[in-house]
Order: sequence, then C-alpha cells, then structure tokens
Amino acid sequence: MSSSQKNLVIARSVVDHGLSIVQAAAKFGVSRQWVHQLVHRYQTGGVAAVQPQSRAPKSRPRTTNQTIRKRIVALRRALVADGADAGPATITWHLQREGLQAPSTSTIRRILHQAGLIQPQPKKRPKSSYIRFQAELPNGCWQADITYWFLADGTRIDILDFLDDHSRLLLTIQAKTLWTKAEVVTMMDTLISTYGPPAATLTDNGMVFTARFASRPGAKTGFEKLLAAHQIQQRNGAPGHPQTQGKIERFHQTLKRWLDARPLPESISQLQTIIEAFQHWYNTDRPHRAINRRTPAQAYTALPKATPNTTHAPEYRTRTDQVDTNGKVTLRYASKIRHLGIGAAYRGTHVLMLIHSEHVTVSNAATGEILTEHHLDATKDYQAPTWRKPLNK
Repeated sequence: MSSSQKNLVIARSVVDHGLSIVQAAAKFGVSRQWVHQLVHRYQTGGVAAVQPQSRAPKSRPRTTNQTIRKRIVALRRALVADGADAGPATITWHLQREGLQAPSTSTIRRILHQAGLIQPQPKKRPKSSYIRFQAELPNGCWQADITYWFLADGTRIDILDFLDDHSRLLLTIQAKTLWTKAEVVTMMDTLISTYGPPAATLTDNGMVFTARFASRPGAKTGFEKLLAAHQIQQRNGAPGHPQTQGKIERFHQTLKRWLDARPLPESISQLQTIIEAFQHWYNTDRPHRAINRRTPAQAYTALPKATPNTTHAPEYRTRTDQVDTNGKVTLRYASKIRHLGIGAAYRGTHVLMLIHSEHVTVSNAATGEILTEHHLDATKDYQAPTWRKPLNK
C-alpha cells in the first residue's frame, strides 16, 4: 500500500467507519497525533489533502537567481570562444569585477554541469599530486622556451617567450621563422636591460640555451656566457622531463588555446600582432589562481626584485685545427664562429688550442711550441693575438 493510499484509509477508517483515534493509531501502527492530522486534512480538504506533502521549503533565499545563472553561462561561453580560462574560479573573478554577488565555485560548477558546458575528464591527474615550487621574489627566476604556431599557408613559426617564475609576468613573446643562438642572446640582453638581471634562469636543454649535451665537451653557448657575465645562475631541466619547466609548459597551453580561438595569421607580422595582444591580456586582464587571483603585472610590481649572485665555473676545453692559407684558425665562441689570427708563416701547421673561458693559447700540435695567445672579444669576428711568437730572422 502506497503512503497516499494508507493516509486515505486511516482518515476514512475514523470518519466513515467510526474507529476512534486510539483504535486507528493502534491498527495502522502510527501515532495518534498523525491520525488527528489526517482526519483534519480529510474533513477540510478531501482526498487531495491527505496526499503526501512536499517537504521542500516554501522559499530558498540562498538559491542562485536566474540573472546570475544566465550570466555564469554567458561568461563561460564567451571565455571559451575567446580562448581564455573559463573555470569556476575565473568566472567568480569576472562576476565580482562586474559588481555581482558570486555564488560558491561548487555552485558555479553545478550550474555549468546543468547547462552541459563541462566535459568530464576522468583521467586528468589531480592537482594535489604535483610538487610545486615558485621563486620567492620577482626576477628570482625566469623560465624560457620556444614553442610553435602555424601560418595560414602551413608555415611553422617558432615563438620565443620568457616568463617570470614568481609573478608569471610574460616578459616577452616574439615570433620568427627560426630562432638562432645569437638572436636568443640578443633577446636575453634586451630583457636584462629592461627588467634587470634575474637571479636564475630555467630552460630545457635546447642548443640555443646550453651546450651541455653538445659534441664539444666544455663549450659554452652565447646564452651561457651572457649569464656568466651577469652572475646569473643557470638551471636546466632533465632530458625528457618537461615537468621541471612546468610553468612555461602550462603557459603554452593558455597561449595555444587563445590562438586556436582565432583564424590562422597570414604572415609573421600578423602573428606578432596577435601574440602581442595576447601578452597585454595575459599580463593585465587575466587573473591567475597561483598568485591569489591577481594579474601577473600586479604580482610583479608588488615586491622588490631579486638580484643575481652566482659564480660560474670557468670554461675549459681544447680544439685542434690547421692554419689556413690566410694564417687563421676558427673557434666557436659565444655561439659564433671566430677567426683567430696565427700568422701566414704558419700556413698548413696543425695547432692545438687550449681554451680557458675567454683566454686561448695556440701551440704547434707536433712540437708543443706556443705560437699565439688570444683574449676573445664576443663583439668581434677576427681575434688578433695579444702575444705572438717572434719569427726567426
């Protein structure tokens, strides 16, 4: 017997069959108060009055009103269409900026689920499983990397970006067909002039950043030499472990989601215009969860800047070469080929070069006799000797 039928039977057993309240309560196993209530309902409202009543409150003062619900859905769709972050925390930030009362993030998530705007991700790794680190001050560490995007004709373009580890400020983002070692050095030098030198850098093991896995053991790239000149500590992630550079890798997700929401550019200059607009939005308009919903620009200016104080190990390596017809040998220094003057009198001589940072000693490979000494200048191609063995007359 359903509850609605039972209620009707109890009420009619008293009203129509003459049972007393006590008898009805005992027969049907309910309280006398409940029998009194059912009889009163039946006498005043008929059969419908004894049907089970909803226990829901007559009013819900804390229920999210339709205006807020519609705005949450509209914000979600607009942010996704723009390629921006569109999670509950971001939507909360936008609601508050508009002067609206934001419900809890769990309520926002429930509203988005009800609207069919959240795709389940059951295999997604929980955030609590990650080991996090963050520089204590702005300029405490800069992360750098090169990613890519495509033009409308399918041409792949490299994008170089530098990110401040503490504030997530996007220091620069530049597009080129291919980034050379020298161009990366020039960009780093420009950033140091603009923001001051960082205490450290963190990159992968790309050849534009380090020669640690190069075929010439002991060699240094121009990027490494620039860091040494400013006493900046260099950090490199382990090979095949991009999680070490997690912030900039995650940044690339944000960048590419934003780019994917726009038509492919026709040229590099058009792509550069687009990513510069992205840089302004990312630094000044996008709240970041990891920095208490502040923008990177706000976080970068909130604290004093860290400064470098690292002593770099000197560079030691050797190289053999043969003096060419012009009396020169070649040596790669600071990511560029340099020409060292030895002298036309030594044409065809096999030489051994001992490199100690910017100091080079050149000797006859067969006899060990020192021929020249050089102090390398990174701004010049031809390196004149600072000392040369006098020729026998």
